[in-house]
Amino acid sequence: MSLDVLNTLMEQKIIAIVRGVESTKIVDLANAMVKGGMICIEVTFDQSSVEGTEETLASIRQLRQECPHVCVGAGTVMNVEQVRRAIEAGAEYIISPNVDENVVRETKRLGKISIPGALTATEVAYAHACGADIVKMFPAGILGPGYLKAIKAPLQHIPLTAVGGITVENCAAFIKAGAVGVGVGGNLVSLHLINEGRFDEITAIAKAYVEALRGDDEDN
Repeated sequence: MSLDVLNTLMEQKIIAIVRGVESTKIVDLANAMVKGGMICIEVTFDQSSVEGTEETLASIRQLRQECPHVCVGAGTVMNVEQVRRAIEAGAEYIISPNVDENVVRETKRLGKISIPGALTATEVAYAHACGADIVKMFPAGILGPGYLKAIKAPLQHIPLTAVGGITVENCAAFIKAGAVGVGVGGNLVSLHLINEGRFDEITAIAKAYVEALRGDDEDN
C-alpha cells in the first residue's frame, strides 16, 4: 500500500497543506480541491493545544471515511505518539518540518510514507539515511529553485519536494530544478475563502496549480 501512495504522490506532484481548518469544513474543502484536480491533502497538527490535536485527527478520519478518493496525510508531526495517532486515524504519509529519526523510523515501521523537512545538504542526507521516502525542502520559496537545484546536484538519488512560498508562478520552476513535487498551503487553502464558503474560488486556484504543473510535463 505504501508503494501505491508513494506513486500517487510522485504522479500528482502537489500536496495541499491544510492548516487551521475546522473538521466540519474539511470535506467541503477536499471536494473543492478534487474538483480542481488535486487529490493529495496534508492535514497539519496544531501543536498549541490538545483540542487542536484532536481536531486534526478528526479531520483525517473524516477524509478517510467520506473522501476515499483523497490521499490523506498528516503534517507538522513532531513525535512518535503523533505518528501513531495520525496513522490510526487514517494518515497514509507523515510530514514534518524537521528531521527526527524516531519519527521517521516509526513511520516506516508502521508501513507508511515518511517526508521529513530539511534545508541543508547535511540535513537532506541525514533524513534519507534515517529512511525518509521523500525529503521536504523547507522553506523552499525563500531560497528559490536555484538552491534546490544546487542541493540536488550531489544528491540526485534523494527525492525532494519543495514547500514554503510555493505559488502558481514558481511551482513549475521547482519541478524543473529537480523536485518531485511541491506542497502548497496558504496560497491555496485560504481560511478567508473557506470561512466565507467560497469553495468555487479554491477550486479555481487548485486548477491553476494543476495546469501550471501539467504545462511543465508538456515542456519536458
